[in-house]
Amino acid sequence: MYEYHLFISYRRGGGDAPDWVRNHFHPRLQRLLDDNVDYDVRIFLDDSVPIGGKWPQEVRDALQRTRILIPVCSPKYFRDEWCLAEWHTMAKREELVGRDGSVKAGRLIYPVIFSDSENFPNYAHERRMRSFRSWNQPHPQYQNTDEYLDFNREMERMVQELVEIIDQAPRWRPDWPVETPPPDQPKPPKLPRF
Repeated sequence: MYEYHLFISYRRGGGDAPDWVRNHFHPRLQRLLDDNVDYDVRIFLDDSVPIGGKWPQEVRDALQRTRILIPVCSPKYFRDEWCLAEWHTMAKREELVGRDGSVKAGRLIYPVIFSDSENFPNYAHERRMRSFRSWNQPHPQYQNTDEYLDFNREMERMVQELVEIIDQAPRWRPDWPVETPPPDQPKPPKLPRF
């Protein structure tokens, strides 16, 4: 069965995207969805993995049990092996359900632009994306600006689309494919062995 309605995929290291996701995007998305549906909305964010949890396995399980992927796109997103695995997992699912006609093509990935969409790969350019470039301020005090009201209005428009897309997600299947990068190889010992 599905456990999550949405999975927010973003590049975790460096740049402003992680702070923007945690400070603005995820909290507004959660609240606006909760205000617009009659069920409890569950959104997976990597912060959901408990301390001591097996991060790769928890992410893999969450991805398999999520209806819709929301990639927060920047040029480095498409160079991150985990981000690519998350995107391609849902793209493969779209192919599977597209063959049997149970969902509209291209409806399981809802990409948002954080920055610079000119350097995205061709397969990303094939999708219509919602741009948040005008509102990609990561700092908490951004919420106290007039510009934040425009950000909130754009989030409201996005949520109206997401409610429909979530409802149209295909029935869950236990055989959904999930891609993950290969595990890192163990580092060689610092001291030579005799």
